[in-house]
Amino acid sequence: MSVIYTTLASLTPFSWNPVDDLQTIFEYAFMRNAFAAGTVVAIVAGIVGYFVVLRNLSFAGHSLSHSGFAGATAAVVIGASPVSGLLVFTIGSALIMGALGKRLHGRDVIVGVVLAWTLGLGIFFLSLYSGYANQAYSILFGQILGISQNDVQVTFLASAATLLAIVLIYRPLLFASLDEEIAASRGIPTRLIGIIFLVIVALAVSAATQVVGVLLIFSLLVTPAAIAERLSTHPPMVILLSVLLAVIFTWAGLLIAFYFPYPVSFFITSFAFLAYIIVRVLPITQEGTIAFIMKLLLFWQSCLTDV
Repeated sequence: MSVIYTTLASLTPFSWNPVDDLQTIFEYAFMRNAFAAGTVVAIVAGIVGYFVVLRNLSFAGHSLSHSGFAGATAAVVIGASPVSGLLVFTIGSALIMGALGKRLHGRDVIVGVVLAWTLGLGIFFLSLYSGYANQAYSILFGQILGISQNDVQVTFLASAATLLAIVLIYRPLLFASLDEEIAASRGIPTRLIGIIFLVIVALAVSAATQVVGVLLIFSLLVTPAAIAERLSTHPPMVILLSVLLAVIFTWAGLLIAFYFPYPVSFFITSFAFLAYIIVRVLPITQEGTIAFIMKLLLFWQSCLTDV
């Protein structure tokens, strides 16, 4: 990864011409891969993150990301793709949490147990790894600028499976997330829905880890949704805002990282944190949010017309 950042530092400096800058950026295959994977991951994280925040499963998402660390290090030790290890361990941990956790809001104990166990496994596998430290660094903090074409394809497949699953269970998932007891009384299999959703979170975590790493997963999976919830109360609007924010944070981080030799995950997490602080401090209303989005869309339309 240090080689990539050194290369970026020697590239053409920022010209203040958006068209020329974008053309320069997309001349490089690794940047095209990064934007492709980052955009898809941001969309998935924005959608799944809404339900993670709504169901109070932030701790579970954090735990699954650390399970992914154990899986990725195990895969690296045996010479397999880290993404495959991420998928296997996060899905396995999700099934354990869902099967042993009886209630939506009563899974903290089992989540903590799984987190401790997988962290121990991660340390064990890391001690067996004798390769370069950059591989472990990428797993912890993301490797989107070094993502391969094969990893992009795996990310696309995992993201497509995640979105399809969300579409299939959207209505019962939303009902069970808003009021689990009433949903159960209406015949909705809330426990099964909970297990399926944890598997969906596992897929989203596996994809998002490629961008921000296991230690910074909250920046894409939780923060955009947490911001969006403060801007609107309608689920479709919250999901739309969450996706929009996740994509903006990802694109902005990639654009700035192209010109400055610092990790992309640092910029993404910083933008997400600053945006969250702003919505916490400023009295932003839903009407103001919609007006701002309309102005932003009109501004983009005018920019495209001028070009």
